[in-house]
Amino acid sequence: MTTDTHEVGGDLAYQRHAIVNVIYYGRPGVGDRSWVLIDAGVMGSKAAIVKAAEKRFGAGARPSAIVLTHGHFDHVGAVEDLAREWQVPVWAHPLEHPYLNGSATYPLPDPSVGGGLVARLSPLFPRAPVDVSDHLQSLPEDGSVPPMPGWRWIHTPGHSVGQVALWRDADRTLIAADAFVTTAQESAYAVVVQESELHGPPMYFTVDWDAARQSVEALADLEPELAITGHGRPLHGSALREALHTLARDFDIVAVPKQGHYVEEPAKAEDGSAYRGS
Repeated sequence: MTTDTHEVGGDLAYQRHAIVNVIYYGRPGVGDRSWVLIDAGVMGSKAAIVKAAEKRFGAGARPSAIVLTHGHFDHVGAVEDLAREWQVPVWAHPLEHPYLNGSATYPLPDPSVGGGLVARLSPLFPRAPVDVSDHLQSLPEDGSVPPMPGWRWIHTPGHSVGQVALWRDADRTLIAADAFVTTAQESAYAVVVQESELHGPPMYFTVDWDAARQSVEALADLEPELAITGHGRPLHGSALREALHTLARDFDIVAVPKQGHYVEEPAKAEDGSAYRGS
Protein backbone atom coordinates (compact mmCIF):
# COMPACT_ATOMS: atom_id res chain seq x y z
CA MET A 1 0.00 0.00 0.00
CA THR A 2 1.51 3.31 -1.09
CA THR A 3 2.40 6.04 1.39
CA ASP A 4 2.14 8.72 -1.31
CA THR A 5 -0.66 11.27 -1.21
CA HIS A 6 -2.18 13.28 -4.04
CA GLU A 7 -2.58 16.97 -3.29
CA VAL A 8 -5.84 18.51 -4.47
CA GLY A 9 -5.51 21.89 -2.80
CA GLY A 10 -3.15 23.68 -0.48
CA ASP A 11 -4.60 21.99 2.59
CA LEU A 12 -6.18 18.82 1.18
CA ALA A 13 -4.68 15.59 -0.05
CA TYR A 14 -5.97 12.08 -0.51
CA GLN A 15 -4.43 8.62 -0.46
CA ARG A 16 -5.93 5.64 -2.21
CA HIS A 17 -6.21 2.51 -0.07
CA ALA A 18 -7.11 -0.42 -2.34
CA ILE A 19 -10.76 0.48 -3.03
CA VAL A 20 -11.22 3.67 -1.00
CA ASN A 21 -9.76 7.11 -0.38
CA VAL A 22 -8.40 8.49 2.89
CA ILE A 23 -8.25 12.29 3.13
CA TYR A 24 -5.74 14.49 4.95
CA TYR A 25 -6.72 18.05 5.90
CA GLY A 26 -3.92 20.43 6.80
CA ARG A 27 -1.06 22.19 5.08
CA PRO A 28 2.20 20.29 4.54
CA GLY A 29 4.61 20.60 7.45
CA VAL A 30 2.11 21.91 10.01
CA GLY A 31 3.30 19.43 12.61
CA ASP A 32 1.74 17.69 15.58
CA ARG A 33 -2.00 18.11 16.38
CA SER A 34 -2.48 20.58 13.51
CA TRP A 35 -4.24 18.43 10.91
CA VAL A 36 -7.27 16.14 10.58
CA LEU A 37 -7.69 12.63 9.20
CA ILE A 38 -10.94 12.06 7.34
CA ASP A 39 -11.88 8.37 7.27
CA ALA A 40 -9.49 5.53 8.07
CA GLY A 41 -9.26 3.18 5.11
CA VAL A 42 -9.50 -0.59 4.98
CA MET A 43 -8.21 -3.05 7.53
CA GLY A 44 -4.42 -3.04 7.56
CA SER A 45 -4.17 0.64 6.57
CA LYS A 46 -2.64 1.90 9.81
CA ALA A 47 1.02 1.84 8.79
CA ALA A 48 0.36 3.48 5.44
CA ILE A 49 -1.72 6.23 7.06
CA VAL A 50 0.90 6.95 9.74
CA LYS A 51 3.74 7.03 7.21
CA ALA A 52 1.80 9.27 4.83
CA ALA A 53 0.90 11.62 7.68
CA GLU A 54 4.52 11.90 8.82
CA LYS A 55 5.66 12.44 5.24
CA ARG A 56 3.13 15.25 4.76
CA PHE A 57 3.01 16.89 8.18
CA GLY A 58 6.29 16.00 9.90
CA ALA A 59 7.88 13.28 11.99
CA GLY A 60 5.59 12.09 14.77
CA ALA A 61 2.78 14.38 13.62
CA ARG A 62 -0.53 13.26 15.11
CA PRO A 63 -3.89 14.71 14.06
CA SER A 64 -6.10 16.85 16.24
CA ALA A 65 -9.02 14.57 15.37
CA ILE A 66 -10.41 11.88 13.10
CA VAL A 67 -13.64 12.71 11.27
CA LEU A 68 -15.63 9.77 9.92
CA THR A 69 -18.04 10.31 7.04
CA HIS A 70 -19.66 6.96 7.90
CA GLY A 71 -18.74 3.59 9.36
CA HIS A 72 -18.57 1.10 6.50
CA PHE A 73 -15.63 -1.28 6.73
CA ASP A 74 -13.60 0.48 4.05
CA HIS A 75 -13.79 3.81 5.88
CA VAL A 76 -12.99 2.63 9.43
CA GLY A 77 -10.46 -0.15 8.90
CA ALA A 78 -7.71 1.40 11.03
CA VAL A 79 -9.76 3.74 13.21
CA GLU A 80 -9.59 1.70 16.43
CA ASP A 81 -5.80 1.38 16.30
CA LEU A 82 -5.26 5.00 15.26
CA ALA A 83 -7.61 6.50 17.85
CA ARG A 84 -5.92 4.48 20.58
CA GLU A 85 -2.36 5.26 19.44
CA TRP A 86 -2.97 8.93 18.75
CA GLN A 87 -5.45 9.51 21.62
CA VAL A 88 -7.71 11.70 19.50
CA PRO A 89 -11.46 12.32 19.35
CA VAL A 90 -13.41 10.58 16.60
CA TRP A 91 -16.24 12.74 15.25
CA ALA A 92 -19.29 11.23 13.50
CA HIS A 93 -23.01 11.79 13.05
CA PRO A 94 -25.07 10.45 15.99
CA LEU A 95 -27.06 8.09 13.73
CA GLU A 96 -23.77 6.40 12.82
CA HIS A 97 -22.70 5.85 16.43
CA PRO A 98 -24.21 2.35 16.83
CA TYR A 99 -21.78 1.14 14.12
CA LEU A 100 -18.89 2.85 15.90
CA ASN A 101 -19.51 1.91 19.54
CA GLY A 102 -19.88 -1.83 19.00
CA SER A 103 -23.65 -2.01 19.47
CA ALA A 104 -24.96 -2.66 15.93
CA THR A 105 -23.96 -4.00 12.54
CA TYR A 106 -24.99 -2.68 9.16
CA PRO A 107 -27.86 -4.20 7.20
CA LEU A 108 -26.85 -7.06 4.93
CA PRO A 109 -25.35 -5.98 1.60
CA ASP A 110 -27.28 -6.73 -1.58
CA PRO A 111 -25.08 -8.64 -4.07
CA SER A 112 -27.83 -8.67 -6.71
CA VAL A 113 -27.37 -5.01 -7.63
CA GLY A 114 -24.90 -3.44 -10.00
CA GLY A 115 -23.91 -6.55 -11.91
CA GLY A 116 -20.18 -6.31 -11.10
CA LEU A 117 -17.70 -8.53 -9.31
CA VAL A 118 -17.34 -6.21 -6.32
CA ALA A 119 -21.10 -6.27 -5.80
CA ARG A 120 -21.17 -10.07 -5.98
CA LEU A 121 -18.39 -10.28 -3.41
CA SER A 122 -20.07 -7.83 -1.02
CA PRO A 123 -21.50 -10.53 1.31
CA LEU A 124 -17.87 -11.32 2.19
CA PHE A 125 -17.09 -7.76 3.29
CA PRO A 126 -16.78 -7.15 7.05
CA ARG A 127 -19.91 -5.82 8.76
CA ALA A 128 -18.99 -6.14 12.41
CA PRO A 129 -18.98 -2.77 14.19
CA VAL A 130 -15.84 -1.12 15.40
CA ASP A 131 -15.71 0.20 18.95
CA VAL A 132 -14.19 3.63 19.47
CA SER A 133 -16.67 4.56 22.16
CA ASP A 134 -13.91 5.95 24.40
CA HIS A 135 -13.09 8.52 21.72
CA LEU A 136 -16.43 8.99 19.97
CA GLN A 137 -17.96 12.47 19.71
CA SER A 138 -21.18 13.65 18.03
CA LEU A 139 -20.93 16.24 15.30
CA PRO A 140 -22.67 19.36 16.64
CA GLU A 141 -26.26 20.09 15.68
CA ASP A 142 -25.27 23.52 14.36
CA GLY A 143 -23.45 21.86 11.44
CA SER A 144 -19.96 22.91 12.48
CA VAL A 145 -16.99 20.55 12.34
CA PRO A 146 -15.02 21.42 15.50
CA PRO A 147 -11.58 20.34 14.28
CA MET A 148 -12.09 22.02 10.88
CA PRO A 149 -12.93 25.75 11.18
CA GLY A 150 -14.69 27.08 8.09
CA TRP A 151 -16.23 23.70 7.24
CA ARG A 152 -19.71 22.39 7.94
CA TRP A 153 -21.16 18.91 7.79
CA ILE A 154 -24.20 18.02 5.69
CA HIS A 155 -26.29 14.97 6.50
CA THR A 156 -26.35 12.79 3.36
CA PRO A 157 -28.23 9.60 4.27
CA GLY A 158 -29.10 6.82 1.86
CA HIS A 159 -25.83 4.94 1.53
CA SER A 160 -25.77 4.86 5.31
CA VAL A 161 -28.25 6.43 7.71
CA GLY A 162 -25.64 8.66 9.36
CA GLN A 163 -23.40 9.49 6.43
CA VAL A 164 -22.17 13.08 6.18
CA ALA A 165 -20.45 15.16 3.54
CA LEU A 166 -18.11 18.03 4.46
CA TRP A 167 -18.44 21.43 2.79
CA ARG A 168 -16.34 24.59 2.78
CA ASP A 169 -18.22 27.64 1.52
CA ALA A 170 -15.11 29.77 1.00
CA ASP A 171 -13.91 27.84 -2.05
CA ARG A 172 -16.91 25.52 -2.61
CA THR A 173 -14.94 22.40 -1.77
CA LEU A 174 -16.92 19.23 -1.11
CA ILE A 175 -15.82 16.01 0.57
CA ALA A 176 -18.72 13.90 -0.64
CA ALA A 177 -17.98 10.54 1.03
CA ASP A 178 -20.10 7.92 -0.79
CA ALA A 179 -23.16 10.08 -1.50
CA PHE A 180 -21.83 9.94 -5.04
CA VAL A 181 -18.56 8.52 -6.35
CA THR A 182 -16.41 8.96 -9.43
CA THR A 183 -15.97 5.32 -10.37
CA ALA A 184 -18.36 2.43 -10.92
CA GLN A 185 -17.61 0.88 -7.54
CA GLU A 186 -19.56 -2.32 -8.30
CA SER A 187 -17.08 -3.19 -11.08
CA ALA A 188 -13.64 -4.55 -10.20
CA TYR A 189 -12.33 -3.32 -13.57
CA ALA A 190 -13.54 0.23 -12.95
CA VAL A 191 -12.09 0.19 -9.43
CA VAL A 192 -8.65 -0.75 -10.82
CA VAL A 193 -8.67 1.60 -13.83
CA GLN A 194 -10.16 4.58 -11.90
CA GLU A 195 -11.46 6.33 -15.01
CA SER A 196 -13.30 9.36 -13.70
CA GLU A 197 -17.06 9.43 -14.24
CA LEU A 198 -19.85 10.32 -11.87
CA HIS A 199 -21.98 7.56 -10.32
CA GLY A 200 -24.48 7.24 -7.53
CA PRO A 201 -23.48 5.66 -4.22
CA PRO A 202 -22.10 2.11 -4.27
CA MET A 203 -25.24 0.05 -4.81
CA TYR A 204 -24.49 -3.01 -2.71
CA PHE A 205 -24.36 -1.06 0.59
CA THR A 206 -26.99 1.62 -0.13
CA VAL A 207 -30.03 0.98 2.04
CA ASP A 208 -32.43 3.86 1.25
CA TRP A 209 -32.64 5.03 -2.35
CA ASP A 210 -35.12 7.85 -1.79
CA ALA A 211 -32.80 9.35 0.81
CA ALA A 212 -29.80 8.79 -1.46
CA ARG A 213 -31.51 10.75 -4.25
CA GLN A 214 -32.32 13.63 -1.92
CA SER A 215 -28.72 13.70 -0.73
CA VAL A 216 -27.39 14.00 -4.29
CA GLU A 217 -29.91 16.74 -5.04
CA ALA A 218 -28.78 18.68 -1.97
CA LEU A 219 -25.11 18.40 -2.94
CA ALA A 220 -25.81 19.41 -6.54
CA ASP A 221 -27.54 22.55 -5.25
CA LEU A 222 -24.25 23.60 -3.62
CA GLU A 223 -22.62 24.04 -7.07
CA PRO A 224 -19.24 22.68 -5.88
CA GLU A 225 -15.99 23.68 -7.53
CA LEU A 226 -14.10 20.63 -6.25
CA ALA A 227 -15.36 17.26 -5.04
CA ILE A 228 -13.32 14.54 -3.38
CA THR A 229 -15.29 11.32 -3.11
CA GLY A 230 -14.83 8.14 -1.13
CA HIS A 231 -14.06 6.17 -4.27
CA GLY A 232 -12.42 7.39 -7.46
CA ARG A 233 -10.52 10.53 -8.40
CA PRO A 234 -11.50 14.11 -7.54
CA LEU A 235 -13.47 16.15 -10.05
CA HIS A 236 -13.66 19.93 -10.38
CA GLY A 237 -15.09 22.81 -12.31
CA SER A 238 -17.99 22.98 -14.71
CA ALA A 239 -17.60 19.32 -15.69
CA LEU A 240 -18.24 18.32 -12.07
CA ARG A 241 -21.27 20.57 -11.71
CA GLU A 242 -22.84 19.48 -14.99
CA ALA A 243 -22.34 15.80 -14.19
CA LEU A 244 -23.72 16.24 -10.68
CA HIS A 245 -26.85 18.01 -11.88
CA THR A 246 -27.36 15.28 -14.50
CA LEU A 247 -27.00 12.62 -11.82
CA ALA A 248 -29.52 14.40 -9.59
CA ARG A 249 -32.00 14.81 -12.46
CA ASP A 250 -31.69 11.24 -13.74
CA PHE A 251 -30.97 9.53 -10.43
CA ASP A 252 -33.82 7.02 -10.62
CA ILE A 253 -32.70 5.95 -14.10
CA VAL A 254 -28.91 5.84 -13.78
CA ALA A 255 -28.26 5.21 -10.08
CA VAL A 256 -31.12 3.20 -8.61
CA PRO A 257 -30.90 -0.53 -9.44
CA LYS A 258 -33.83 -2.03 -11.34
CA GLN A 259 -34.30 -4.53 -8.55
CA GLY A 260 -32.91 -5.09 -5.11
CA HIS A 261 -33.95 -5.66 -1.54
CA TYR A 262 -33.54 -2.04 -0.43
CA VAL A 263 -35.30 -0.67 -3.50
CA GLU A 264 -38.48 -2.22 -2.16
CA GLU A 265 -37.75 -2.22 1.58
CA PRO A 266 -35.37 0.55 2.67
CA ALA A 267 -33.55 0.21 5.97
CA LYS A 268 -34.11 3.21 8.20
CA ALA A 269 -32.91 4.57 11.52
CA GLU A 270 -36.43 5.65 12.49
CA ASP A 271 -37.82 2.11 12.78
CA GLY A 272 -34.53 0.46 13.76
CA SER A 273 -34.27 -1.58 10.56
CA ALA A 274 -30.87 -0.02 9.78
CA TYR A 275 -29.37 -1.51 12.93
CA ARG A 276 -28.77 -5.22 13.40
CA GLY A 277 -27.63 -6.68 16.71
CA SER A 278 -23.87 -7.08 16.86
